[in-house]
Amino acid sequence: MLHAVIAAIKTRNFYDGAVLELDVRPFNARSLVLSVLLGLRPPSLPARALIALAGTFGIAPGTMRTALSRMVANGELLADDGEYRLVGRLLERKAAQDIGRRPAATTWNGDWWIAVVTEERRHVSERRAFRSHMANLRMGELRPDTWMRPANLDGPRGDDGLAVVRGPLDGADPVELVQRLWPIEEFVRGATDLLRRLDAAEPTLRGEQPGVLPSTIGLSAVVVRFLRAEPLLPPQLVPRPWPPDELRRRYADFDRAFGAVVARRTVAASTAPKARSKSA
Repeated sequence: MLHAVIAAIKTRNFYDGAVLELDVRPFNARSLVLSVLLGLRPPSLPARALIALAGTFGIAPGTMRTALSRMVANGELLADDGEYRLVGRLLERKAAQDIGRRPAATTWNGDWWIAVVTEERRHVSERRAFRSHMANLRMGELRPDTWMRPANLDGPRGDDGLAVVRGPLDGADPVELVQRLWPIEEFVRGATDLLRRLDAAEPTLRGEQPGVLPSTIGLSAVVVRFLRAEPLLPPQLVPRPWPPDELRRRYADFDRAFGAVVARRTVAASTAPKARSKSA
């Protein structure tokens, strides 16, 4: 039994992000590229399509080209024959995002994952990358460098700097524990709010009204960000009904309609003939 970990659980809420972000963030060139490519399978588009999409957000072609070049230099994109595709750590982020769009496993045997950092000193960039990795695995932070979650999902792999154990807990109510590791009520309220916002946006999307992409891509990014943060807990540990489950189902329909609009716009941009300059 994992007794030692339980002693620290009684008195605090350990979730580091007390308020889930549901606001639509303004897009710059880089964030627009990420929002679009993270939602595509495969995560790639021609440069002409990305530049055309940028125009609908008021982003100049030169600004988008500069952003694409910087993302290639930073190892976020790979340029290949006029197309740009996600690479590196962004692929882990995309995998975590894709997992969030599927419902949690309904079976759970009561085991938990616990991961403890054993390396004494790490560079700031290493700590930041590790926290991102734990978030992508949907691990909850118990205290600094100690992470845990129900073992209904795959857990982290142990290495020289990380000790990992899986097993049943003794001495803690699992429902109370998940409420301390994650803001369960905020997930309920957030999913309910996003369901209302999807309902309001769907007529604009299906009618392909002017300005449809700027108004809906921001909402789509918020929903995807929310589902990536939602911890995919076993059903017996969350309130029933669990609004994030309905949000996943509704967003799947919304995303298909949204993807069709993006596909039509990007195909049109990719195949449109280039303007010819007039000779003097």
